Amino acid sequence: MTSVGFIGLGNMGGPMAANLVAAGYSVHGTDLSAENCAAAREQGVTIVDSVADAAASAAIVVSMLPDGAAVRSVYEGAGGVIASAPEDALMLECSTIDVDSARAVAAAVRGRQAVLDAPVSGGVEGSKAGKLTFMVGGDADAFARAKPLFDVMGKAAIHAGQAGNGQIAKACNNMMLGICMLATSEAFTLGEKQGIDPETLYQIISQASGSCWAMLNHNPVPGVVETAAANRDYTPGFAAGMMLKDLRLAQDAAANANVASPLGAEAAALYGVFCNQGHGHKDYSGIYKMLRGEDL
Repeated sequence: MTSVGFIGLGNMGGPMAANLVAAGYSVHGTDLSAENCAAAREQGVTIVDSVADAAASAAIVVSMLPDGAAVRSVYEGAGGVIASAPEDALMLECSTIDVDSARAVAAAVRGRQAVLDAPVSGGVEGSKAGKLTFMVGGDADAFARAKPLFDVMGKAAIHAGQAGNGQIAKACNNMMLGICMLATSEAFTLGEKQGIDPETLYQIISQASGSCWAMLNHNPVPGVVETAAANRDYTPGFAAGMMLKDLRLAQDAAANANVASPLGAEAAALYGVFCNQGHGHKDYSGIYKMLRGEDL
C-alpha cells in the first residue's frame, strides 16, 4: 500500500485525501484546523501532528495550501517537506500560487526529490467527485509517476512543461473564467432588461457563438442552470475571494512577462470591488447582482 502524506485538509484538500483513501492509499494528513482534521479522520485519513510527520515515511506528498508564502514555508522551512521526506519521494504541490514560488520550490528539491506544481480546476464539487483537472508543471518522468494519483483525484491531468507552467496555465484559465462570468452577467442583464426571458436567452446562446463554460455551468441567473450556485443564494462552489486571488496572480504573471492584459485587469478590479463590499465568501457568479445594481 503506497503511503501518501497530505498537507492541507480544507475544502479542496480534504475530499482529495478522502478519494485517495477510498482508492486504497495509506494517507497521513495534517492541517492547522482541528475541524478539518476531524472531518478527514472520519474519511479514513490518519491524522498526524506536523508536516514532518506527514512527510517522513511518504512515497508521495500532496499539498493544498492557501498561497505561495505558505507553500514555501511548508516545503523549505525547518521540519518541512524537503527536509523530512525520503530522498526518492514525489511531491505534488496542488495549490494555486505565484509562478516564482512554484519555481523556487522546484529549485530547492532539484537533485533530491521530485516536485510537480499541479494546481487544479473543478472547485469543491470536482474535488468531492474526483473530477478535478490538474495542470502540471515539472519533469515528465515525475508526471508519469504521479499519473495514478491524478487519475484517482481527477478526470484529467495535462503536462504543461517545465516547473511553474502548471501555475501559468491555471492563471490563464481562471482569468478567462472570470472575464467570461462578467460577460455572461452583462449579457443576461441586458437581455432581461430588453424583454428576453433568461431561460430563452440561455437556450439561444448555448447553441450560438457566445456560448462559454461559465454560462453553461455556473450561470449567474437563478433558475436557469439547476446546479448553479445562483440557485442556493450564491453559496460558493468557487468563492469570489478565490477568484480575486487568481486574477491578481494572472496580473502579476502578465506584468512579469510584459504582456498587456486589459480585460484581466478590469476583471480583477471589478472582483476587488465585489469582495470589498463584503462578498468574498459568496460564489464568484454573485457578481451578477453587483453589476445589476442589486444587493446580494
